[in-house]
Amino acid sequence: MKKAFLILFVFTFCNQITFAQKETTIVTLKNDDKAPTINKNIYGHFAEHLGRCIYGGFFVGDTSKIPNTKGVRNDIIAALKDLKIPNLRWPGGCFADTYHWKDGIGPQEQRPTIVNKWWGGVTEDNSFGTHDFLNMCELLETEPYLSGNVGSGTVQELADWVQYTNFSGKSPMSDLRKKNGRTEPWKVKFWGIGNEAWGCGGNMTAEYYAGEYRKFATFMSDWENTGGITRIASGSNSADYNWTEVLMKNIPLNMLGGVGVHHYAVINWNKKGDGVDFTEEQYFKTMQSALKMEELVTKHGAIMDKYDPEKKVAMLVDEWGGWYEVEKGTNPGFLYQQNTMRDAVLAGATLNIFNNHADRVRMANLAQCVNVLQAVILTDKAKMITTPTYHVMKIYAVHQDAKLLPVSFQSPLYTVNGETLPAVSASASKDKNGAIHISLVNVDAKNKNKIEIDVKDLGVKNFTGTIITSAKLQDYNSFDTPNKIVPTAFKGFENKKGKLEITIPPYSVVVLEGK
Repeated sequence: MKKAFLILFVFTFCNQITFAQKETTIVTLKNDDKAPTINKNIYGHFAEHLGRCIYGGFFVGDTSKIPNTKGVRNDIIAALKDLKIPNLRWPGGCFADTYHWKDGIGPQEQRPTIVNKWWGGVTEDNSFGTHDFLNMCELLETEPYLSGNVGSGTVQELADWVQYTNFSGKSPMSDLRKKNGRTEPWKVKFWGIGNEAWGCGGNMTAEYYAGEYRKFATFMSDWENTGGITRIASGSNSADYNWTEVLMKNIPLNMLGGVGVHHYAVINWNKKGDGVDFTEEQYFKTMQSALKMEELVTKHGAIMDKYDPEKKVAMLVDEWGGWYEVEKGTNPGFLYQQNTMRDAVLAGATLNIFNNHADRVRMANLAQCVNVLQAVILTDKAKMITTPTYHVMKIYAVHQDAKLLPVSFQSPLYTVNGETLPAVSASASKDKNGAIHISLVNVDAKNKNKIEIDVKDLGVKNFTGTIITSAKLQDYNSFDTPNKIVPTAFKGFENKKGKLEITIPPYSVVVLEGK
């Protein structure tokens, strides 16, 4: 009887230990000298001539009563500088392959108009053009990323644009630039050769586009790219791995600075769901789509490794974010949606994926910057607010150009209707001053998660924390309550003899700093 009781006690005690281990996620950080630097350009943004992103967003015109610098809102400039945005992609998107840059230079009253057939069928008056954008990037202290027109443009047109923006000597295009008021070139480094060539950029096959890319790339610079620009190929649509394979196989590596990938977190393209009024099941489906980014980056990266084992060619996820139905009562072609805690979780988890794949992913562009899709800024006439996604990108800015600390852990699962997702997302880095930053996301909409991280070998002792969370997953910042969701101090952790014991609430994003 005593022996049976002892066996039962031991069995029960062991089960309790096993259960406790399952409850706590053990995260291991490594100091790896060979680990890559997290390129700051992973934290890039995207501004297309779409809805109220440019007009009524960035650009209000120099006669507006809203404080501006040459027509660009001062409050947006200040907010984005505070965000430390490293690059900004423009003018599209689908719009890029209908945009002819010479329509947007010279006196505004002499610029021709076109119809923006992609987004709402509105008249584009070209009042915001090359000078306006590149001068704005100087105000923002950010690198411009120009998307060239391949779909409806010519090789000469794109070659002229490069010369207009970059050439300091005497030439027809540099003379034209000077005539339009700009003496020194802007020296634009990043150039996209077309956008979504498989779709709105021309419905091309991968093989056909590879040939077009080679032709355009040659005349933008030369075979050896002595101009020093980074030429970027129009990338695949999500899981179209054949597209990446054909480009890597058919384009000489010395002509290829980067290959794009586009992926949006969408529940269903025919029924995307509301941006605010969503269920937990819809949240789960959105996160299921968002976390597919891990698989996409891994598989596209493996194809690139076949042809470029030294990883000279960058992967650019130059369009990503959540995509829902437009806000009720707004133009369906303007893609204006609200931004909730769902978007904060989506942003944090996605940026962790990019950080952890920093050996290949060296630029990414959240879609889009102002008033479109997963925007970081929303405006309503003179009012401006920052979104939960803005705040995530702000607290994650500590990773820019920091050295990756590889993480390893077995995530607990988040389960809805019998389907599962990893509940915990993490990345970490060490900056040039030796500070350690650990980003944690709890994807689970109901349950807190316990995390333990051994930090005693990292040379830091004192930790502070910042958290982004709210009472409800559907909460958002409005023009009436602009600070409903903002970063606050996080106290839910203890440092016990070099082990951080952390309890992270449901649907929250945390950044810990150790010095």
